[in-house]
Amino acid sequence: MALFGSKDGKAPTEEEVLDSMRHIIDPDLGKDIVSLGFIKNLEIKDNHVSFTVELTTPACPVKEVFKKDCETAVGKLPGVDKVTVNMSAMEPKQRQGSDVNTLGTVDTIIAVSSCKGGVGKSTVAGHIARQLQREGYSVGLLDTDMYGPSAPTLFNRHRPDVFMRKDMIQPVDADGLKIMSLGFLMDDGPAVVRGPIVSGYTQQLLRQTDWGKLDYLIVDMPPGTGDIQLTLVQQAAIDGAVIVTTPQALSLVDVARGILMFEKVNVPVLGLVENMSYFDCDDCGKRHHPFGSSSQTLKDRFGISTLGELPIVPGISNLENKDAGGDREDIRLLVENLNRAIGMQRISAEVLPVVTAGHGTIDITWPDGSRASIPNREVRASCQCASCVHEYTGEQLLDPESIPEDIKCNDITVLGNYAVSIAWGDGHSSGIFTWDHLRQLAGGTPAAAS
Repeated sequence: MALFGSKDGKAPTEEEVLDSMRHIIDPDLGKDIVSLGFIKNLEIKDNHVSFTVELTTPACPVKEVFKKDCETAVGKLPGVDKVTVNMSAMEPKQRQGSDVNTLGTVDTIIAVSSCKGGVGKSTVAGHIARQLQREGYSVGLLDTDMYGPSAPTLFNRHRPDVFMRKDMIQPVDADGLKIMSLGFLMDDGPAVVRGPIVSGYTQQLLRQTDWGKLDYLIVDMPPGTGDIQLTLVQQAAIDGAVIVTTPQALSLVDVARGILMFEKVNVPVLGLVENMSYFDCDDCGKRHHPFGSSSQTLKDRFGISTLGELPIVPGISNLENKDAGGDREDIRLLVENLNRAIGMQRISAEVLPVVTAGHGTIDITWPDGSRASIPNREVRASCQCASCVHEYTGEQLLDPESIPEDIKCNDITVLGNYAVSIAWGDGHSSGIFTWDHLRQLAGGTPAAAS
């Protein structure tokens, strides 16, 4: 609450109060907080103005800036003695499901996924959880990989006492972070379990763990894009997904599969994390990218932003204590970018291009009303997926002459607000075409190879 001393004059109207804050712009959404509908419960009583700023996410990076700017702007109005600004966040998704559902008290659920093992997905998930915890939020982490659970090792919680209370599984406390893992319930031997049983176990952990009130639940997904992964994202009503990859070609091949999996169940992909991106050499003082640098390639190919690039450093997999990773600026920036992506996703009302299949063409109506028609054969020939372009050399693998002159478009799927996936009559369906890529084709300029 800010006090501004006694001021002569009549108290301001609601419109005057709102107008005084129209210059406060959300840096991610590019609009003022009044037009975005962030101002709630506005009350003017005598010379006291009070209201709530409802943010898209409780971890909004500019929360304190908004509060200060609002107090200053309203406090300058004639007739205002006191300003009270309360900060809140949008209500979480409605978590549908069974009668036993502990996710109803979780504000935001984020899936951390990879489409192949060995890219550091679990380590990244753990660091995201620890950073959010350090920022003052109540956080839980669920490790759902039965065949290779990582939480026991990452957090040094081997064979903890897991118990039930009132038919609810109690999560393990790891220096203030609530974690649950299938690894806590198994011995050190390999898990030899068929898919339907695994799915049952993961659903039980997801819905029967007594998480309590959480700001964030980070779900460390099993690697891959099969039935278990689809079941998890459907059952949890996930707010968004983060895909972890490395600059290696074999990892990038699988990113498209992950994007398509999440889009099938209407889970927005918030961004990519490029792990093991580089290392800084102590001897020569230079930064090296042993697998190459692919951030722009990822953006060009999939239309999704890179949330963070994490280096190869010793000790990065030790998350036993709350302060683990606390000195890492790259981790802090990763989580800041993640929170921005969550906020933009929750309120985004962006008008997207409309893409339809015409008579032998892909027809596009752009948000400004302009239109374009691109021949099917030209779009098909420009595909940059791993089947059409060599991942290491960038060499064109697809022979344009092999594409039928009358190739048909069987299906078009919009991927979030960044791209479309097109299934063709020749059976090809792994290509992702970003808006920029299509705009280049529509303008007559060949789209650059990734």
